[in-house]
Amino acid sequence: MATPQGARGPVEPAASAARARQAPTGPQLVLKGARVVLPTGVVDAGHVVVEGTRITGTAQENAHVIDVSNHYVVPGFVDIHNHGGGGASFTSGTVDEVLTGIETHRLHGTTTLVASTVTGDMDFLAQRAGLLSELAEQGDIAGIHFEGPFISPCRKGAHSEELLRHPDPADVRKLIDAARGHAKMVTLATELPGGIDSVRLLAEHGVIAAVGHTDATYEQTVEAIDAGATVATHLFNAMPALGHRAPGPIAALLEDERVTVELINDGTHLHPAALELAFHHAGADRVAFITDAMDAAGFGDGRYMLGPLEVEVQDGVARLVEGGSIAGSTLTLDRAFKRAVTVDRLPVEDAVAALSANPARLLGMWDSIGSLEPGKYADLVVLDADFDVKGVMRRGAWVVEPPVR
Repeated sequence: MATPQGARGPVEPAASAARARQAPTGPQLVLKGARVVLPTGVVDAGHVVVEGTRITGTAQENAHVIDVSNHYVVPGFVDIHNHGGGGASFTSGTVDEVLTGIETHRLHGTTTLVASTVTGDMDFLAQRAGLLSELAEQGDIAGIHFEGPFISPCRKGAHSEELLRHPDPADVRKLIDAARGHAKMVTLATELPGGIDSVRLLAEHGVIAAVGHTDATYEQTVEAIDAGATVATHLFNAMPALGHRAPGPIAALLEDERVTVELINDGTHLHPAALELAFHHAGADRVAFITDAMDAAGFGDGRYMLGPLEVEVQDGVARLVEGGSIAGSTLTLDRAFKRAVTVDRLPVEDAVAALSANPARLLGMWDSIGSLEPGKYADLVVLDADFDVKGVMRRGAWVVEPPVR
């Protein structure tokens, strides 16, 4: 775990902090007076009732009431593509370090997180899958995302070229098996030998096949979607640009209603016009904001390792020391939310869809997370009028307790 000069230390101690909080067992909790964002729209002067770990519909007379007037209450954020934070890497950290990274993002409103790896040796990735699957079984993460090694050397970004390989279905199956039922997504350059067969394999096993770090043509991308690919890994980034004669993967991924497109809304990875283009063509129900965060998220500038590659973080922007390619981000989803509604001028409902509802549906978890509806887990974020986080609740327990009483 990197500790850059001048940066604060990691959250201490993540493991015990994450497990010490227990859902309330006493009377119900009512958050009243807020602007509550529901799937049907924004309810002014609304309320959310929490009982145990769940949202319920009717408040009891002895419920504990917290007045959160002049605040928003939104569903907890769901990050389907995240490599670490708080100085800790999901690819190489110990269990306690991974928990530190998880806790860091929870403090910023991410109540459900898929841990992403980066390209590595197959045996090493299988070993990491085993460690991360234990955390998935404990409920600390929602699953595992393998970004690499099945990607194009032409669009490798911050991945070690020597460790890349074609997406042989046997190798893909090895990682699925190592994850013990917790593999949620695999990013592939589907134009490479074995790519289409691997997409079919993933679809058969209920694992999301994501098109990314790809040099595919438009036609090759359409073939991958028809074979079962349903996600665009950080659309626009690490793929050919949109061309008027060679539209490439971007056009194919935007136009197909079966595809959810990931966007990194940090002001570095995307021009606002690119984000607007994605929302215009895909629609608000097909966009998932992600962080693609690496160790420095919530930690500070300095030098870090991303897999086997050294990264320099300056002014919050992560780039490879050798070559200067962007190396993930230092984004947290609360910042993505605030930028979406203040800079990009998206409706709050659209930002909530991209941060909560859409990724929850993609993960097959819509029945339990992604909205503030009775019966679902009490995962929520309290935001002030400037869209800054003032409270975070996960499974009915406060991660960040709001100061408002």
